[in-house]
Amino acid sequence: MSWKTTLYDYVHHKNQTHMDYSIAPLLPFVTDTNYLQSEIKRLARTAHSDQDRRFVPVKSETRLALIGVSQEPQAITADIKLKRTSVGTISSTEFEQQQLQTERVVLGQLDDKWYVTQIKPLDAEFSTVLDRMNPTESATEQYDSLHDQIFPRLPSQPYLNYNVVPYLESMDRKAYNRNKAVEYADSWWAKGNPAYLEFEVDCTNYVSQCLFAGGAAMNYTGKRDSGWWYKGRYHGQELWSFSWSVAHSLQTYLMHSRNGLRAEAVSRPDQLQLGDVISYDWDGDGRYQHSAVVTAKDSNGMPLVNAHTSHSRHRYWSYVDSPAWTERTQYQFLHIADHV
Repeated sequence: MSWKTTLYDYVHHKNQTHMDYSIAPLLPFVTDTNYLQSEIKRLARTAHSDQDRRFVPVKSETRLALIGVSQEPQAITADIKLKRTSVGTISSTEFEQQQLQTERVVLGQLDDKWYVTQIKPLDAEFSTVLDRMNPTESATEQYDSLHDQIFPRLPSQPYLNYNVVPYLESMDRKAYNRNKAVEYADSWWAKGNPAYLEFEVDCTNYVSQCLFAGGAAMNYTGKRDSGWWYKGRYHGQELWSFSWSVAHSLQTYLMHSRNGLRAEAVSRPDQLQLGDVISYDWDGDGRYQHSAVVTAKDSNGMPLVNAHTSHSRHRYWSYVDSPAWTERTQYQFLHIADHV
């Protein structure tokens, strides 16, 4: 049996786990016990959530793309992209969810048979630039230090390249068009819009683009730690505010902005409308690490969201199916003002 056969078997049986809520299909050829234990917990959470919302899985299909291979005599490291489309029903209404995931899979050979010995997600929703911060420094000092390592100093006056965002001048900036935000979110859920830089951790950059497509006005302050803006290309670099690209900064900006783009926190997810935003604090420590935009509702009136990093379309809002989710996870439900 070749390593490719084992890899394809892994993907096929991984797809089945989503239908069965069980790791049993993986046991004959996956030996990564840490991964299997985490999958047991994740699938149990998902099963409980689906039962609560009366969601019944009907079918699931996962397509595999091999994006990189490193070969050694007794081991193979394969980077793979998985596109999963799943369908389920609530009562008699059918819902489709799509998700892209990238993984690094290590395969080892024993007695002429290949096994999956390690599985590592490459697009974890909890991995952000904030993970590199030093807790002994102030937030401002850390933002400045991190930004200056990656980007040059900004010019003193705001600059916008209209070739990058050519629709800025013509867009009506008075009313937030929720349908336009959703249309953009569904158009670009699976890939980055080439008009913008795509970040390694892209969730908030993507949500900001959706808000902008819905008519939210950029607030150009010329300062990276204030306003909400994306400046396009300047001297070969892409420049933006932290609120455009960092989950916690966007949540803070939406809650404290007095004019233009702003939001009101609501207490329940079913109070959200299309084009609204959910912020995720995986650790419950008050710092938000992930952002998603509401793009649909299920039969229970609960939001379904689109997101990047682990690219998702019409995913159930709670994210209990995410490896990033913990018992301490907190949510902020942000209703975007109708006039932005």
